[in-house]
Amino acid sequence: MKEHKTFVIGIFCLIHSFATAQKIVTDRPDQTESSSTIPKKSLQIESGILLGYAEEDGISLREIAVPSTLFRYGITKNVEVRLVSQYLNLREENTEMEISGIADLEIGAKIQLFKKENSRTEIAFLSHLLVPTGTEEVSLGNVGTINKLSVSHELSDTMGLGYNIGYNYFGLKNGFLTYSLALAIEINDKAGVYIEPYGEIGLFDKYFSNIDAGMTYLLKDNFQLDFSFGTGLNYTMNYLSAGFSWNIAADKN
Repeated sequence: MKEHKTFVIGIFCLIHSFATAQKIVTDRPDQTESSSTIPKKSLQIESGILLGYAEEDGISLREIAVPSTLFRYGITKNVEVRLVSQYLNLREENTEMEISGIADLEIGAKIQLFKKENSRTEIAFLSHLLVPTGTEEVSLGNVGTINKLSVSHELSDTMGLGYNIGYNYFGLKNGFLTYSLALAIEINDKAGVYIEPYGEIGLFDKYFSNIDAGMTYLLKDNFQLDFSFGTGLNYTMNYLSAGFSWNIAADKN
């Protein structure tokens, strides 16, 4: 059961919006983490609900994450610290077994490695430590790590391309490589859309390929709504997600 939970939690990681003209830059709703850090001394809360379904090796699992929340705090203009917390409800359809509880905490940081005024490219590195602090039924029971190199390119005033390459290890068998590629298009000064292939490659194991899409809507310069959905390409998986992102410091300017 723990191996299956690792598979599902890896699929439904929280994520980012890469709309180039928006004043708030977020790491949701897509799978690709942004290459930007939030402003110094600002606190950003990114939270939402996720409904998901996955099937592997004849095991069907439904997941509800309510809420799933990322807290980000800017230490400097190039460094932020991060905390991910979520409450999960998991139901195995075959046996009707159901478990609920608080998932393991993810504690980490994002460091912006490259950003120049006249360059349309940004690069950042992100790393999280998965700490086995969750409810016994939900916790993976092991220390894990999530790592990503994030690169973005501003293709035009209304279009951006972002991609991640990463390596995750949750203390069970081998780790796995992750990838994502998000193309974002600004519709107007408030709304944006994206489409994104992403997946994971198990070392000497399986390969999972997915695609998702979504949209963001900027209510204020510091407050954004989002909606996204995705599906598996070479296996059975689908999800729906909706949420918000709020930069508290920007609200005081």
